Amino acid sequence: MKRSRKVLAWIAGALLALIVVVILIIALFDWNRLKPFINDKVSQAIGRPFAINGDLTVDWQRDRTGGWLSSLVPWPEFTARDISVANPDWAQQPQFAKLEALRFRLSPLPLLAHRINVPSLQLVQPTIDLERDKQSRATWNFTLPQSTTPSAWKLNLGTIGFDRGNISLDDAVSRTKLKVSVSPLQGAIPYDQIVAQQSADAREQAGKTVGAAAKKSLASGDAKQDKDEKIGQANASTSYQFGWDADGSYQGGTVKGHGKMGAVLALQDTSKPFPVQADAHIGDSHIALVGTLTDPMHLGALDVRLWFSGSSMAKLYPLTGITLPDTPPYATEGHLKAELHRGGSRYSYQNFRGRVGGSDLAGNLLFVTGGKRPKLSGDLHSKLLQFADLAPLIGADSNAEKKQRGDGTTQPADKVLPVEPFRTDRWQAMDADVTFTGARIVHGEALPIESLNTHLVMNNGALYLDPLSFDLAGGTVHSNITLDGSRTPMHGLLKLNARHLKLKQLFPTFEPMRTSFGEINGDTNLTAQGNSIAALLGSANGEMKLLMNDGAISKTLLETAGLNVGNIVIGKLFGDKTVKINCAASDMTAKDGLFDMRLFVFDTDDAVINVDGTVNFASEKLDLDVVPHTKGFRVFSLRSPLYVQGTLKNPNVGVHAGPLLMRGAGMVALGVVAAPAAALLALVSPSHGDDGDNTCRAVLQQLRHSGKMMPSAKKTSR
Repeated sequence: MKRSRKVLAWIAGALLALIVVVILIIALFDWNRLKPFINDKVSQAIGRPFAINGDLTVDWQRDRTGGWLSSLVPWPEFTARDISVANPDWAQQPQFAKLEALRFRLSPLPLLAHRINVPSLQLVQPTIDLERDKQSRATWNFTLPQSTTPSAWKLNLGTIGFDRGNISLDDAVSRTKLKVSVSPLQGAIPYDQIVAQQSADAREQAGKTVGAAAKKSLASGDAKQDKDEKIGQANASTSYQFGWDADGSYQGGTVKGHGKMGAVLALQDTSKPFPVQADAHIGDSHIALVGTLTDPMHLGALDVRLWFSGSSMAKLYPLTGITLPDTPPYATEGHLKAELHRGGSRYSYQNFRGRVGGSDLAGNLLFVTGGKRPKLSGDLHSKLLQFADLAPLIGADSNAEKKQRGDGTTQPADKVLPVEPFRTDRWQAMDADVTFTGARIVHGEALPIESLNTHLVMNNGALYLDPLSFDLAGGTVHSNITLDGSRTPMHGLLKLNARHLKLKQLFPTFEPMRTSFGEINGDTNLTAQGNSIAALLGSANGEMKLLMNDGAISKTLLETAGLNVGNIVIGKLFGDKTVKINCAASDMTAKDGLFDMRLFVFDTDDAVINVDGTVNFASEKLDLDVVPHTKGFRVFSLRSPLYVQGTLKNPNVGVHAGPLLMRGAGMVALGVVAAPAAALLALVSPSHGDDGDNTCRAVLQQLRHSGKMMPSAKKTSR
């Protein structure tokens, strides 16, 4: 018994001595001897030269926050000083990264299960150089060794700590040069304080970009909504401890930005959100955000309040990859929630509100990456939409406004139709499914459009507005538009019908219309090809029909409406007097942009005015004859036939010197007017039956049967 006790004592003493020896060896071991081995293995792993140029040391400390066993075992804390990672040979700078020190703790017990647990990693004064050349070779892409068998070891990294440092970016592909410096703040700043400050700064910037109405619009969100939509997952202990500044250029424009962030980024712990804040000016675009980043290693989430403002939404495309239209100056504020997946991410811009020019805009948008193409979907709405704010969508704004929003296409001084091309290359970068509702649209003080609704779908480069409808002057305008940007040149299709547009509502300030029961009805069916409005209309094929009954017209009215050709013609025919129109009927055919007046007639109490000829939208040239036919005996006689030549921008209206033989015999030949008149009869009160009192029915029936006007068309209709 005594001998066995001695043996056990000797064994225990030997084990204890062995442990002491191992501890002494580890404690006294010169870890710098492992540097060549570590440098070689890491260099092979990343495909770049890696070097620990300073000392490699190890400190041993127990983890008192762990369980009883782990708290008994000392944990090593490795510190490697003066670390460098080289750049590829093609890079301009020799070093990809330099660190004054890299410090991390290692949990020893999980090593027995082939798990490398690194609870914390501290970067001390890092300097990082990021480069990408025109061949898209990037220094941040490492050539890792390929292995057919999975590794038995698994790495778990807990948190990354930051220190002051510098980052430089030189990207030849996006033409970006940027320098970012990071430094500690003098003291930690609470999360709520930064949110309040950034909100005030971003709204002030919106006021400078769009106007005081934008600042008021962003700040006028419902208080309960803002309270319910708590931004980020920050708690009372969340604070900002580091600041950053950025300076450089992007595609020729200046970049300046600043912001703040936390000190420790938890890569996997969702209970430790990382606070972020940024405020950047890229050219004349302003982007600001404040919120938190959580769990970036495993389907991480970005939860921030986000502000945009600038001269045009289209300028956000290079920054976001989202195809947006050309717009007037804008500003928006909303809640961005992003799920960051490796195979595709989801970005939800929720309950945003803002201003675009003089119009308000609000709604929800979802942008999903992954698949063949990213997709933007959502719903937008506006309470009051200024019609002028839609002009940049088709390039109809002024040259000064084009320059402000960064478009280099100058509208020729002698052209009316917009020549600015559509950005069809961007249409193929993503798909879209967005609805828009405008409660009221204002075009000046005298022409309110009651509402607008459209459903925009973009698929593989083709854009569909199906439908594009609005309520106007007590009636409706319904259209379907297709623009196929995947084809060169772009192919377009327009189908439009207007029904029951009340004249007294269409021209509310024109006294003779206030008691009128007249209406406007019309149909348009066109196909075209070209990359601008001018090119589309200049190649159009199809037909247009328009009918107006029981109205009135004057030179002043047409001048106010901006119809230069019309006000000149009416002025030469009737002077400044107001003329009552029993019926105005138009039936035009289009072939390769040449619109031919198959039938264009005005019936008044005193005369019938016939318009014959063509309008060439490809050249914008006019070639029309206007012939008045007096009804029976009148005390006065109308002026001689007129010609309308020149262009849409600069029309030339004059009096024919002698008798005029109408091209195609005008009103006289039955075969010329019978078919168009019959077609236009379908537009006479199409939903009111055949018993309605509409002077155009009698006018068109007379044209259909006799080929000419009878003297008392208005009396016959009654």
